[in-house]
Amino acid sequence: MTQLRWGLLAAGNIAHAFAHGLTQTDSGVCAAVASRSLAKAEAFAKEFDIPTAYGSYEEMLADPAIDAVYISTPHPMHAEWAIKSADAGKHILCEKPMTMSWADTMSVIEAARRNDVFFMEALMYRCTPQTAKLVELIRDGAIGEVRTIDATFAFSCGWDPESRLLNAELGGGGILDVGCYTMSMARLIAGAALGKDVAEPIEVLGAGHIGETGVDEWAAGTLKFENDIIARLATGIRCSQDNKVIVHGTEGRIEVSQPWFCQNREAGETTLIVNGEDIVVTADRGIYACEADRAAANVPHRQAASPAMTWADSIGQAKAVEAWLKAVGVDYPSWAPQAYAMPVDKRPLAVREPNQMPYGDVPGLDKRISRMVMGTMIPQSIGHATALYDDFFARGGTAWDTAHIYGEPLLGQWLPNRGIRDEVTLIVKGAHPPACFPKPLVAEFNESLERLQTDYADIYFMHRDNVDVPVGEFVDVLNDLKDAGKIRVFGGSNWTLARVQEANAYAAANGKTGFGALSNNFSLARMVNPLWGISVTSSQSDYRAWHEETQTPCFAWSAQARGFFDPARSGPTIENPALAAVWYAEDNFKRQERCIELAAKKKCHPMAIASAYVMSQAFPTFALVGPATLEESARTFAAPDVTLTNDEVKWLNLEM
Repeated sequence: MTQLRWGLLAAGNIAHAFAHGLTQTDSGVCAAVASRSLAKAEAFAKEFDIPTAYGSYEEMLADPAIDAVYISTPHPMHAEWAIKSADAGKHILCEKPMTMSWADTMSVIEAARRNDVFFMEALMYRCTPQTAKLVELIRDGAIGEVRTIDATFAFSCGWDPESRLLNAELGGGGILDVGCYTMSMARLIAGAALGKDVAEPIEVLGAGHIGETGVDEWAAGTLKFENDIIARLATGIRCSQDNKVIVHGTEGRIEVSQPWFCQNREAGETTLIVNGEDIVVTADRGIYACEADRAAANVPHRQAASPAMTWADSIGQAKAVEAWLKAVGVDYPSWAPQAYAMPVDKRPLAVREPNQMPYGDVPGLDKRISRMVMGTMIPQSIGHATALYDDFFARGGTAWDTAHIYGEPLLGQWLPNRGIRDEVTLIVKGAHPPACFPKPLVAEFNESLERLQTDYADIYFMHRDNVDVPVGEFVDVLNDLKDAGKIRVFGGSNWTLARVQEANAYAAANGKTGFGALSNNFSLARMVNPLWGISVTSSQSDYRAWHEETQTPCFAWSAQARGFFDPARSGPTIENPALAAVWYAEDNFKRQERCIELAAKKKCHPMAIASAYVMSQAFPTFALVGPATLEESARTFAAPDVTLTNDEVKWLNLEM
């Protein structure tokens, strides 16, 4: 184990506890402390004989003598400084809760992955011998099958509305401060009972008291896991309770009387009561020393193994805690759209270098268009959208695909927040039934512009065709919108080749603009059955030949066949009704097999191969993708790093 040189980022009470823990171990040493007050940092440094004190966090992160940072700022600052620490190449131990939201947690984990640094959320009890023993007992069936879990962590802080605990701007409230412990314990025990590291609740209910400062002062939660395991959580910052954990099983119970601080800051013993019998657990150092040792030992692996907090564990924890908060009725200022006026790291949005994103052109549009296009159907909150969209832009992405029936409100919040409207290509889709007529199309389109807070669309696609309307009527109204400056380029999505050719023939005969691009399905997987009743694919031989002859760009929806090429989600032995009806077929599984084989050779994820295939055609193609998480984004946007030869493209498509 290499001794870590730690820098303490903040100098509050919990930093004192961690600094004390470092005095009990040889795995690390406190080399510096930083505070927004130099005097405070110097006083802290004197107390613990720390050689260097900084009056700003930035100074410490710039110090090459610091290997790792321990972040203990107020909750809302965790994400910013964790990302900045990762970008500075520092390993990170970040106090709980890791961030204020699930989306921000994803951004922090992605920064750690991108910079290849260690990261662990500091729920210190997860690193103790007592917790390891508890997990062992559950897995060994000491109380049979787990049925219920009771976990409580609460105290009374008195009344100071400006204090961290009661101030909503500082992330106050019981659930974030100590309720997160109970959530993490329930997920850990349920996971051990189910043979996993942790389990994610399939249902989260909550009730509580929201005080005058807008934070939860006391609250309860009920979780339901697989196998009908039920967890009852209780927390509070203005209501003291018995802080313990009790696990009931079919053959007894386990009581943990000191679940959170265990042996506390010094070496000592704790006791688990299993079916009335005391099981004594000994720790040769304090809880914060255990935590520091766990971090140091796992730096080479970039994350610690369970029961410490893994990256996946922290993401699941953040999602579950957020669900509990919302069930109780908490609504933090940091969740509001205006709170995302800057990226999570509080730095101006910029493209990261080196940037491998390929770009293309569409005649009639004077913009550099990224050939991977971000779909907007998935995000459910401004935080979620911001995490995905900021990351996409930083990777060189410049194009977004939206529609009247999805994505517009959140994208319409994000674009003004970033002030980059004229730098990006905005695709708007409309004319979805029942608006698939000329006049309703216009009214719907104007509403789309209002939602998106813009006065024009770079590209407009009719989302559907209506063969009962003469094609010339659609061409006329689209030309009117173009002449009014509201559309630069237009085309159709899910239009048959015959209707596209008819539209372009009408335009040519009447001195009007025809379709400049299409947005049909195109992917490595053959569409066995339409995803929707009137879905159209350009993968068919006649459509493909027409694209090659005319060089009409295709903005391919479901370019990755909705995850079909992810071996964890689909395969001949994997039941997935959402994919099966559209893609499951013998020839597609052969393509999937080859995709996986080629991905192994090129050391990337099969989904990256699937996107690279779309962008390797003999006509202009743009791959529309819709990652739901930043982990999926990292896999998906590896596609620009993948080069496919013509023979590889043919081989993937079973042409050789």
